[in-house]
Amino acid sequence: MSKIQERIRNLQTHSGKSILEISKYKQVLLVFLRHFGCTFCREALEEIRELEKKLNPNQVSIVLVHMAEPSIAMSYFEKFKISHLEHISDPDCQLYQDFGLLKGRFNQLFGFRSWIRGVDAGIIKGHGWGVQLGDGFQMPGVFSIFDGKITSEFRHSYASDKPDYMSMISCLSL
Repeated sequence: MSKIQERIRNLQTHSGKSILEISKYKQVLLVFLRHFGCTFCREALEEIRELEKKLNPNQVSIVLVHMAEPSIAMSYFEKFKISHLEHISDPDCQLYQDFGLLKGRFNQLFGFRSWIRGVDAGIIKGHGWGVQLGDGFQMPGVFSIFDGKITSEFRHSYASDKPDYMSMISCLSL
C-alpha cells in the first residue's frame, strides 16, 4: 500500500468523518489550500463556493485541507459561506508532504506569471492580500478520491494555477 493510500485510509476531518468511508459512497474532492493570506487561496475559496452550488451533495463531497488552526480557518470559511464543508487542519504540512505537494521555488511563487495573476485575483477580483497564516512556500493541490483511490489529481506548478474542478469531478461517472 502506498503512503498516500495509507493516509487516505486513516484520514479524518475536523468532525471525525473518515475520508475512506465518505469515498465509498461518493466522490471526495480533497482540496489542499495555500495559506489564508494568499490571494490565490481566497480566490480558490470563492471558486469552491460557486462549485458547490453546481454539485449534487449525494455524489460529491468537498473536503478542504489548510495550514491554520481550526478556529482561524472557520472564520475564513464563514466569510466565504462554506463553513459547513468538512476540513482538516495540517499546520505542520505533513499531509501536504504525504500527498507529494512540494515547497514552491521563487519563480513558482513570485515570478512574473504569478504577479500577473496576483493583480487579477488580488486587485481586479478584490481578494486582496493578507497576513501569512501557514507556510508561504507550500504549494497547493487537488485530489479526487473514490472508494479510497485517487481518480484524478492536480498539482500546482505555480501558486497562481487554477484547477479545473469540474473536469476532475466529471472524470468519474457516478
